[in-house]
Amino acid sequence: MQEDWNAEAARFDEQPDHGLHDGLVREAWTLVLQEALPAPPARVLDVGCGTGSVSVLLAELGHRVQGIDIAPRMLEQAAAKAKRRGVEVAFLEGDASRPAVKGPFDVVLCRHVLWALPDVSAVLDRWTTLLVPGGLLVLIEGRWHTGAGWRSDDLLPLVRAATSTAVLRPLVDPDLWGGPIEDERYLIIATAGKEPPFRTGTGDR
Repeated sequence: MQEDWNAEAARFDEQPDHGLHDGLVREAWTLVLQEALPAPPARVLDVGCGTGSVSVLLAELGHRVQGIDIAPRMLEQAAAKAKRRGVEVAFLEGDASRPAVKGPFDVVLCRHVLWALPDVSAVLDRWTTLLVPGGLLVLIEGRWHTGAGWRSDDLLPLVRAATSTAVLRPLVDPDLWGGPIEDERYLIIATAGKEPPFRTGTGDR
């Protein structure tokens, strides 16, 4: 798996939602993340951070961010990106499914990674142990036209089994993806412990 993702590193940011180079795409993701996360500074773990686009964006918003990824070439790009943007992010090479990090965190965030991990129920359980009581598990996932990914109806019950509450929000704004989409893409915000979710909004279920 490490070799596969290393090989993807050079062209990974060519996708608009990966590189966040386009101003409209970056603004759209900024709004989504601001609505999903607590007010900064929160301590955020970005699991499977890839080239660090989301990690860097969160750091620019004032959060204290640590990113972990299995691919060192991805992390090289992530570190360079943070330096260019003038923010500090602690990037660590490691297995996103078993993060060897020191918590607790206010937020564990994962974008487009769960589909590539085995035993998702166990992964979700491990991630929630890294959260403070009432901390947030923020998952950005989808079932893409390629056939990869998770349908929300399949993933949401697993998330609810690992957390106290979970809400689902579709991510249909074409600005998020650099154009219109025809597949399913969504955000799940789940809460560890007994506290209610940080926010809910239109489209929650």
